[in-house]
Amino acid sequence: MKILFISMPSVHVIRWIENLKDSSYDLYWFDVLGRGKLATLDSVHQFTDWKKRKVLPLKGEYFLSKKVPFVYDKIFPFLEVTANEFLEKIIFEIQPDVIHSFEMQGCSYPILKTMQKYPAIKWLYSCWGSDLYHYERFPKHLKKIKQVLQRVNFLHTDCQRDYVLAQQLGFSGKHLGVIPGGTGYKLDELQSYKLPIGERRILLVKGYEHQFGRGLNVIKALQAIQNQIQNYEVLVFGAHPKVIDYIQSNKLSFSFFDRHGLSHQELMEFMGKSLIYIGNSISDGLPNTLLEAIVMGAFPIQSNPGGATAEIIKNGENGFLINNPESIIEIEKVIANAVLNVKIIEKASTENSSIAMERLDYYGNRIKVIAIYKDIMECE
Repeated sequence: MKILFISMPSVHVIRWIENLKDSSYDLYWFDVLGRGKLATLDSVHQFTDWKKRKVLPLKGEYFLSKKVPFVYDKIFPFLEVTANEFLEKIIFEIQPDVIHSFEMQGCSYPILKTMQKYPAIKWLYSCWGSDLYHYERFPKHLKKIKQVLQRVNFLHTDCQRDYVLAQQLGFSGKHLGVIPGGTGYKLDELQSYKLPIGERRILLVKGYEHQFGRGLNVIKALQAIQNQIQNYEVLVFGAHPKVIDYIQSNKLSFSFFDRHGLSHQELMEFMGKSLIYIGNSISDGLPNTLLEAIVMGAFPIQSNPGGATAEIIKNGENGFLINNPESIIEIEKVIANAVLNVKIIEKASTENSSIAMERLDYYGNRIKVIAIYKDIMECE
């Protein structure tokens, strides 16, 4: 079987593909966003460096793309080779049995025209984060989402919420299950990085502040309760400029790393030293950092957009939910409640260890990933 993966370069895609390293499948990857090679298995044939101009750049082209994008989209195929065109070339070259696209807006929209042209090719789409939950609210996106879902044959999601949403938006194919986007974690190998709960002194904060992330509200909440957390170190990772600027301008004694300041391994090690992990956003699926906190024994405090987080966190038992990600006062209370209730944190650690074994183990999820493609091939 020939599988063509279409995605952005991502550690989660790399981990997904590496589940298939001992399979007999022929694996290919299309760099749909034109960002360069994927650091994955040598056996994966990669289609990169494909973006080519058809004509020399035109005066006003950039302005048009920013100010009148719908007009620019119409003329773009006359200016450059499109993802649809190059995908068709790949199809002629390798004759894939399955095309697997990860993410909707950047990696599935651009190939829709070609996938509609070749309806016999089986299309698997992995729904990530805010693909459906956020973008369905916008008419232009809603139309495109529905077109993709009507063509897609198979669906993988990282939460049950998105399967329900996909059905509501017109998906009538086969759902192949709920599996984390990064598949799973080698729990035994990570065990040595986990400190006992009584020795943990870090409050770990996801510092995203952008279209979806609301890390700044967490920083402001922690600032308001500094007297209650003075025995702990606040460490912010993945911090966007607004978060860094706020910490510095308010002279907060919080440590921080910017978006590229930590490797994935280093983040996992910090997770294993953290008493509490806090992630806050207005839209997401099941965040990988939340799952990593669960795996590494950090008590999770996480926003719950669309009810996705509640699929793995029972509020007050194995973590706390933030109901309103825009409410600094609510976040203050939730964090203070956690810091003052170490017994809840200890009990949650035991429960989350069981959840990690049942749902987040690499070897168990690897079997599920391999089974997905077998299932696809058996479907007529």
